[in-house]
Amino acid sequence: MNLFSLTVSTPDGMEFQGQVERIKCRSITGDLAILAGHCNYCTALGMGAAYVQLEDGTRRTAACIGGMLSVMNGACHLLATTWEFKEDIDLERAKRAKELAEERLARPDISENDKKLAEAKLKRALIRIGVAEEG
Repeated sequence: MNLFSLTVSTPDGMEFQGQVERIKCRSITGDLAILAGHCNYCTALGMGAAYVQLEDGTRRTAACIGGMLSVMNGACHLLATTWEFKEDIDLERAKRAKELAEERLARPDISENDKKLAEAKLKRALIRIGVAEEG
C-alpha cells in the first residue's frame, strides 16, 4: 500500500493530518481521487461528500463545502471552507437548516439574491444530512 501525506484545514484550524492511501472529494469540475504518486495539481473544490482512506484501510467520511486542493511533490493539502467529519455533524441542526431553506424557497416574493442564498444553504444542508445518515 502506497501512502502520502494529507493535511486538511479550514479557517477554524487543522481538521486532519496524517498518512493516507487516498482522498476522494468533489472539485468544481467533478469528483476526483488523489492517490500516492499523483502529479502536482491544484483545483477549486465544490460541495459534496468526501472521504479519506486511512493507512489501516478504514474510511472517514466528511462533508466538504468549497475550498482548494493542491498536490505538491507528493503531499496533498486541502483547505476547505467547511470540512465536517461524519461523527461531527449535528444531524438535527442540518435538518432544521434544510427546512428553513425550503421555507424560504417556497415564498412567492423571494428575490433572486435570496433565492440563490437559500438554494446554497439547502445544498449544504442536504450534503451534511447525506453524510451523517450514510450507513
